[in-house]
Amino acid sequence: MKFNTKTIHGGQHEVDPAYGSVMPPIYQTSTYSQSTPGGHKGFEYSRSGNPTRSALERSLASLENGKFGLAFASGLAAIDAVIKLLKPGDEVVSTSDLYGGSYRLFTKIFEDLGIKFHFIGMENAATIENYINDKTKLIWVETPTNPMMNIIDIKATAAIAKKHNVLLAVDSTFATPYLQKPLDLGADIVMHSATKYLGGHSDVVMGALVVKEEKLAEKLYFIQNASGAVCGPQDSFLVLRGIKTLHIRMQRHCENGKAIANFLKNHPKIEKVYWPGFEDHANHEIAKSQMEDFGGMISFVTKGNDYDQAIKIVENLKVFTLAESLGGVESLAGHPASMTHASIPKEEREKTGVVDSLIRLSVGIEDIDDLIADLEQAIG
Repeated sequence: MKFNTKTIHGGQHEVDPAYGSVMPPIYQTSTYSQSTPGGHKGFEYSRSGNPTRSALERSLASLENGKFGLAFASGLAAIDAVIKLLKPGDEVVSTSDLYGGSYRLFTKIFEDLGIKFHFIGMENAATIENYINDKTKLIWVETPTNPMMNIIDIKATAAIAKKHNVLLAVDSTFATPYLQKPLDLGADIVMHSATKYLGGHSDVVMGALVVKEEKLAEKLYFIQNASGAVCGPQDSFLVLRGIKTLHIRMQRHCENGKAIANFLKNHPKIEKVYWPGFEDHANHEIAKSQMEDFGGMISFVTKGNDYDQAIKIVENLKVFTLAESLGGVESLAGHPASMTHASIPKEEREKTGVVDSLIRLSVGIEDIDDLIADLEQAIG
């Protein structure tokens, strides 16, 4: 089954046997009747499992060419479950350019529990090996990174991880399974903030993990159930609905993203545009080899690194909405230094390029002429 068909049918069983419902029903229930203690029809309590959530988890596994999918209450809840595979004294090698919420979780929660994190640039995958020792248990990768759009070679990183018997987890939120499949490139775990492109309509918060290996899946399922950060059936239904149009939405996100990236690159008031589709983008060739296209996420800085100018631009946008998050059908603009990455200390932010004039765009699926006109009037 090819990808475009998987978004509609992947991992889904026949129509609902009760009434022939084409879409999996929303099982809005917390518990299930039992004929005898322990005698049930596969579900006993909705923290442990729910038919609507299970339908979503099968779909997620299918999209990533994995075997086991897990859905969580948020992307951070999914990341939390991965780090809970570790114990005090273990070490993690993480990319230095990553979502601010991930950085906050790692440094403010798990470092206090005795897990050590090394935040490094991973554009040259060989660098990773310098930070691996006998305490290293996990390599955490984002690619493309948030918000600098750096590309990390998943295949090369997976080879390093396997050489040292270390788990490799990839946050593939920006790429989605439509553009990139980390498990096929050797990763052990792929993570998504399903709030973004998978849901696609800015109406749900959810996270997801997909793995191939059964023992690893069993550990993660145990953590999911024991910690309880699961999503509800209504949210599961919404993301499953969103997935059914993922392929056609991503086509338009990519088309519009390319047009806007080129518009910004040629604008006299823009200093630098970060988008992996440019031939002069670092690791552009790796992006070409591990991605189907280059996506709809773009970051840029104005000339002179002018903070006031950046704020003026995002406040003057009319079609783009100034808001947190990304990946919805509507175009969004954000100021990472004061929004998504505010939890990262300024010195650490600026080391990775997240300067005060940086603007991040999530390019939606509106008419491209309207989006360009909006940027033109806002930049001035």
